[in-house]
Amino acid sequence: MLVYPQIDPVAIALGPLKIHWYGLMYLVGIGGAWWLASRRLARFDAAWTRDTLSDLIFWAACGVILGGRFGYVVFYNFEQFLRDPLWLLRVWEGGMSFHGGFLGVMLAMWWFGKRHGKSLFELLDFIAPMVPIGLGAGRIGNFINAELWGKPSDVPWAMVFPAWSDPAQLARHPSQLYQAALEGVALFAILWLYSRKPRPTMAVSGLFATCYGLFRFIVEFVRVPDAQLGYLAFGWLTMGQLLSLPMILGGLGLMAYAYRRQAHAA
Repeated sequence: MLVYPQIDPVAIALGPLKIHWYGLMYLVGIGGAWWLASRRLARFDAAWTRDTLSDLIFWAACGVILGGRFGYVVFYNFEQFLRDPLWLLRVWEGGMSFHGGFLGVMLAMWWFGKRHGKSLFELLDFIAPMVPIGLGAGRIGNFINAELWGKPSDVPWAMVFPAWSDPAQLARHPSQLYQAALEGVALFAILWLYSRKPRPTMAVSGLFATCYGLFRFIVEFVRVPDAQLGYLAFGWLTMGQLLSLPMILGGLGLMAYAYRRQAHAA
């Protein structure tokens, strides 16, 4: 069993002002995405400036935050919203959904593309390889916050999380680190290498959706579901898995369509 590192979730405290590591992870994700996107900007569109790229990243970040919050409320805790509608705005109390953020980014990219003469999937293919930076950083933030941990386990790397987080004090799968490794490191490597060569439009987006969906579906087997939802069916199906299934099927469909369309155009 590994010892959980006691890391203060508050990175910087200046009087009443507190900056949490989880919030800093968002900055890492956004900054890292901008830096890597700037390296591929000329290949994407030589006419685009750094200012245009900054606008793109800004609106993508808005899609992540607004969509992530809205998605969590709708998918994971809608009853709480019905009891207290203003809870939707209290983002500091926690509660973000990747799948909601994913839909938020799609909407933001559709809107941004309309303004700059780009299709939705042109933009999604461009930014998809950068997204795992934010995903990996976010999971590290979850780990520091000692939240979203896994099921009890006797594997050698199981951890006992702080009592304020897990009153049962059981050795558990550090599922946040599993997700950081898969959704962050592995997904980044796959997409970055795949997108180094020209691919048909929609293929990179399809690969992102497929791989993320698969990784999330797998890790959910060892992650404790949200307490207010529990398992949805069969004693094992979680909301995260249910929301990931359309991503897997849709991603595979996008890749098949992209290559079929390319073959017909040849």
